[in-house]
Amino acid sequence: MTASLPDHVRARGELDLDALRALDRSALLDGIDRAVVWEIPLRNRFRGLTRRDGVLLHGPAGWGEVAPFWDYDAEASAPWLASALEAATGVGPGGRAIAPPAVRRDQIQVNVTIPEVPADRARVLVRLSGAATAKVKVAGSPGALQEDLRRLEAVRDALGPAGRIRIDVNRAWDVETARTNLPLMNQAASGLEYVEQPCASATELAALRRTMNLPVAADESIRLSADPLAVVGLRAADIAVLKVAPLGGVTRTLALAERLGLPAVVSSALDTSVGIFAGLTLAAALPDLDRACGLGTITLLGRDVAVPSLAPRAGILTLQPLRVSRSLLGFAAAGEELTARWQARMGHLIGALRARRERERRDPRQAVAGLPL
Repeated sequence: MTASLPDHVRARGELDLDALRALDRSALLDGIDRAVVWEIPLRNRFRGLTRRDGVLLHGPAGWGEVAPFWDYDAEASAPWLASALEAATGVGPGGRAIAPPAVRRDQIQVNVTIPEVPADRARVLVRLSGAATAKVKVAGSPGALQEDLRRLEAVRDALGPAGRIRIDVNRAWDVETARTNLPLMNQAASGLEYVEQPCASATELAALRRTMNLPVAADESIRLSADPLAVVGLRAADIAVLKVAPLGGVTRTLALAERLGLPAVVSSALDTSVGIFAGLTLAAALPDLDRACGLGTITLLGRDVAVPSLAPRAGILTLQPLRVSRSLLGFAAAGEELTARWQARMGHLIGALRARRERERRDPRQAVAGLPL
């Protein structure tokens, strides 16, 4: 519901939409009536972060989320804005009105995500989740190998022999380091389902994949690449990790999944329930979905903005309507300093998205993988 405030008064965390529209010569924000900055603490340190923040946009189709990490520049962050605008306005790539995708399943199996926490804490997180699959973060700091191995052993102990364990390396290794460390981690886990993005480039992934039997999943080599289809041409991956916001929205990600032709795992980007809902919509629409998705990350946040929160139960997320709570959004709304930072950043994102769409309009060959943003 849109807040009813005098024009000259904005609630805590509210962006100045009039000022943003003055920068928006291509009318990207048409239909957006609220833009609220949120900030939420994390339960455990994750990717070096203790807090997460972003912007929620409200429009005629509902809510969308813009939350690129702060180390992403405007060009890399433009797809996040495109995704949020699609969710909030119902207008997709090329300025076309879109219908919600078909629902092929309404229950999605999800993994529990284990940050780089001590082994005892990892064991507790797995047992509390009730999930049958765990994604374990590793290689977050130099010299962490032994701690990573202990964490994997604890996760296996908590899951039992039938549970699945996957690891996320976040591009931390070169090929030789991956060849050294992966057998040790596979042994500690008593078998890994797959390894996600062990090396930085698709070329390195391909070289690693040629010399080992462990399946490789590509994440950054898809969502941060100027040519996400390269992982297919190079035979660099067995699995595609798909994240809606960094890929520009549900419509665009569905089209990319079809072109990749790889088994997919849908993951979040440490979102609130608004971002999780977009990922859940994608997971519900994919023609095939045989593995647990990484959409159970609400449990990593100290609070949420929706009631009910899109948190899994016993490793299952159920597709249900998204209801953002005015009171919860008020609790999560950011203070003046962070709101000012996002006001400036949103101006840059609008400029980057407008410029990218203009380039693609003039020369459609500039669209990534032939998919307009």
